[in-house]
This record gives sequence, C-alpha cells and structure tokens, in this order.
Amino acid sequence: MYAVGDYLVHPGQGVCQVKDVTEGPQAVYQLLPIGKRHPVHISFPVSNESRLRPVLSRGEAEKIIEAYPTMEVESFQARNNNLEEEHYRNEMRQGSCLDSVRIAKTFRTRIEELSARNKKPPVVYERILKEARERSSVELAVALDCTPEDVMMLFQRMLGEGCEQN
Repeated sequence: MYAVGDYLVHPGQGVCQVKDVTEGPQAVYQLLPIGKRHPVHISFPVSNESRLRPVLSRGEAEKIIEAYPTMEVESFQARNNNLEEEHYRNEMRQGSCLDSVRIAKTFRTRIEELSARNKKPPVVYERILKEARERSSVELAVALDCTPEDVMMLFQRMLGEGCEQN
C-alpha cells in the first residue's frame, strides 16, 4: 500500500503524488497528477492498486538515460495512423518509463526521417511524441529529483546535441 507523499504512476494520468488515503470498506487514494497544467485530484480505489506502479528508482532512471543513444526504436507500424496511435497509447499506459522513452525516440526518428525527405509528418506522430516525452520526462524528473527540462538537457548531453529533445 502506498503512503501519503509517495509518487506512483497511474495508467491514464502518468506520475501522481498520493495526497490522502481514506480507510474503510471502500478505501481510496486521493492522487494529484504531477506536471499537468490544471491538475485535478483523482480518486482511485485501493482495491485496484495492482494497476498502479511505483516511480523508477534513481539508478533505473540513470540507466535509461545512459542507454538512450544506443536504444532501439520500435518497429511496429499499423495499417493506418489511428491503429498505430491506439497501439502506442496502450503501450505507454501499461508499460514502463523505458517504453515511453523508446516510443519518444521512435517518433522523433520517424519525424526526422520524413522531414529529411521534405515530407510532412502525420499530426498523430507529433501527438504520440508529445505524450511519450511528457510521461517519460516527468517520471524521470521525479526519480532524479529535478525538473523535466533538466531531464531533456540530460538526453541532449547524451546525444551531444544542443537544441534537440528526446
């Protein structure tokens, strides 16, 4: 069971902090999403706790950042963009921070490849990239006790770049 003040990952909202735990037959976590513009408290039943996962440790976060330059990109491609978006959103909800980082790298790469051929990338690629970046950078920031912007700088440093993001 999580305690007040703990950070955890909610499948739909990403990283949240436990603000309160009500006891009783219908025990509920009061969660506050981290890194959202207008966060709204979420009530989440303790009985569904298995759907939540703890935030990465500092060591796990450092390993992900170190492995980023050599990380493989995802190869999944669907018949259409909607199916592809659904697949990757489900993977982010049910997967780990590493999955979100890999998805961000995948779509960053796909967008760069299309732009290099003077093609406009589908809007869905930008949406998936944005969501994967947000989910991964917030979780890594909590694990490393820094800001999401600092996490982006760490990724840039690993790649030897000045202005790109993961």
